[in-house]
Amino acid sequence: MTEKMAAAICEQIGRELAAHLEYLSIAAHFDADGLPELTRFFSAQAQEEHDHAMKFLAYVMEAGGPVTLPGVDGPRQTFASAEEAVELSLEWEKAVTGHINDLVDLALEQNDHATRAMLDWFVTEQVEEVAVMGELLQVVRRAGEGGLLLVEDYVARSAAAAGAGAGEGAAPA
Repeated sequence: MTEKMAAAICEQIGRELAAHLEYLSIAAHFDADGLPELTRFFSAQAQEEHDHAMKFLAYVMEAGGPVTLPGVDGPRQTFASAEEAVELSLEWEKAVTGHINDLVDLALEQNDHATRAMLDWFVTEQVEEVAVMGELLQVVRRAGEGGLLLVEDYVARSAAAAGAGAGEGAAPA
């Protein structure tokens, strides 16, 4: 692994940790509004982003690259609406997809087949992440702020369906 590749992956670790904090902030927003299913959903998303950061970190260490972790800005603290919070999440996932694609391009440019192969998992993961957030945003928009209990029901049903298909503790889809 080249230093350039390691540095680029370390930047992504910072982005994943920033996403972790953003999702915790969104979970806290929904918790303050008394919406436990959305709170659980975004708490699970936060954990997933943390897991992604750790997966990148483990890879850089295993591949012998230098680890230089970036600082992370604090998350947004307030949201005017559920739609705004979910829209921010979708935009974040789209941006992450672009960054993952940039990493793949760099791995290909550097003829780094091991890193490219590792990144395949993240490419597939981002398709799912964008789809899940896009669908949630559609549901939130349809329900409106006055219909967030319907969104709660949707999230609970999605989590139950994901749990039935993937075993105990599955993240909501």
